[in-house]
Amino acid sequence: MSIGETMQQRAAEFAERYQAVRDQLSRVIVGHDDILQGVLTCLFVGGHCLLEGVPGLGKTLLVRSLAQTLDLKFSRIQFTPDLMPADIIGTNMVMEDEHGRRFFEFQQGPVFTQICLADEINRATPKTQSALLEAMQERSVSVAGQVFQLEPPFFVMATQNPLEQEGTYPLPEAQLDRFFFKLNVGYSSRDQLATILDRTTRGEDVQPNKVMDGAEIVKWQALVREVILAAHVQDYAVRLTLATHPEGPFALPITNQYLRWGASPRGAQTLALAAKVRALLDGRYNVSFEDIRRVYLPAIRHRVILNFEAQAENIAADQILLDILEKLPEKADQTAVAAEVG
Repeated sequence: MSIGETMQQRAAEFAERYQAVRDQLSRVIVGHDDILQGVLTCLFVGGHCLLEGVPGLGKTLLVRSLAQTLDLKFSRIQFTPDLMPADIIGTNMVMEDEHGRRFFEFQQGPVFTQICLADEINRATPKTQSALLEAMQERSVSVAGQVFQLEPPFFVMATQNPLEQEGTYPLPEAQLDRFFFKLNVGYSSRDQLATILDRTTRGEDVQPNKVMDGAEIVKWQALVREVILAAHVQDYAVRLTLATHPEGPFALPITNQYLRWGASPRGAQTLALAAKVRALLDGRYNVSFEDIRRVYLPAIRHRVILNFEAQAENIAADQILLDILEKLPEKADQTAVAAEVG
């Protein structure tokens, strides 16, 4: 059996197991197929996911259902304005032994888990939000000179309400950049809402079954990184990232007009990894240009900062990114021509 055939079989097995998790989530979550795919993409690359939408759209239910589907430790942190960093990472407590001698012992907080639901993360102050920075990047927690490693796989699934609502604090740029995807959860359609009522108002209690454990998730995360990313496709992902940098060599006119800051290198890393997942789901072990395009919005939308002109004209980040996606050519030698025409 050739290496290609082995990889193709592993890709088929990955797609089958991916679908098994998705089927369990679909038993509870009605519609939102793109949201489910985005969350599972984050899961299988080891990234963190940010879900944004008005209250009551099922964001928390989705994360809870994912935890039930996976045989992983789960904790939920309800973010509020009075929440403190120690409420998340833990603190040193004064203890007493049988001889009456006192000593400090670290009591772990809810971040010591494998799936951490940060519910309404933008209702806490930036000081409290920053308690997750090290955990999300290094998968560790530092307290009083000690470093505690978090058990893999570790995911933060955060929900947030639109910033226009009262009692919310914008997430710092460093916090946003640590999220692999930002997914916008929209309203349900007429048929979907009818199905939701059928499931929730007739005494039915549908619960997802556990179909995967942590060891299997780690195995699939390793497989994703083996997918081939050809040099010309990788360069396309790089140029799409650089096209968000104002006054940069690949900046388009809309970039210079409406963006203040562009995406970081994490944006390019996200494009590459997320595209590899899409390739595996399509039965391929090499990434295509279309794979890159399909993951561009959720990977980049939270990594760009709009300038005053964009805010004044109510221009959304997605609108700018879609224009970049449309005008930036796949081949590098056409980029300069496109920039002049644009």
